[in-house]
Amino acid sequence: MPNFKRIVLKLSGEAMAGDKSQGIDMEAIRTIAKQVKHINELGVETSVVVGGGNFWRGRDSSNMDRATSDYMGMLGTVMNALAIQDALEQMGVDTRVQTAIEMREVAEPYIRRRAIRHLEKNRVVIFSAGIGNPYFSTDTTAALRAAEISADVILVAKKGVDAIYDSDPNINKDAKKFDKLSYLEIINKNLKIMDTTAISLCMENQIPLRVFGIDDASSMIDVVLGKDIGTKVE
Repeated sequence: MPNFKRIVLKLSGEAMAGDKSQGIDMEAIRTIAKQVKHINELGVETSVVVGGGNFWRGRDSSNMDRATSDYMGMLGTVMNALAIQDALEQMGVDTRVQTAIEMREVAEPYIRRRAIRHLEKNRVVIFSAGIGNPYFSTDTTAALRAAEISADVILVAKKGVDAIYDSDPNINKDAKKFDKLSYLEIINKNLKIMDTTAISLCMENQIPLRVFGIDDASSMIDVVLGKDIGTKVE
């Protein structure tokens, strides 16, 4: 039986790119969609927040106005959301994309009560375009949407790493893995698993996090079923 009734799944844009450095890898998206479908069939009300780093990272542009750069990144998240929606619907999963920037020909505008109603009807809801404002990351979007829809947990799926470490395990073979952390420990140790705004929102609203690797094709399902993998933050 699943451990959670309602979840927010936070996916990075890099997860959409698979083994590529940029763009969309449909095979990687189908792998993610299969796990989301399985979780949905377990009766878990599932929402997704997706990043856009496979197309554009607003903070990486030093020669562009920050707000303009962030808006470009938001549009990248919409493309990723539509790709996930298409993969899920090809598998027979009823899905809705909601955007924080209004584009009615493409997706629904974000409306909290409508999102909750979709979840209650066992539809997967994909939140895109961040919160609709520059200077806020999709990490913060995940924390905010989780608070708004009263999610039980945020599942933070990371590419290339299977938990929170004190340094990058891909660079430092002696990196220490954390099985459990508090929000304050993440902030005090400067562990960059999510930005400080997002962690503060989770702490204030008592939203637990589960940080795990997405490279394993069943890890998402294992976390939902309560298996002890990754790092717990609460």
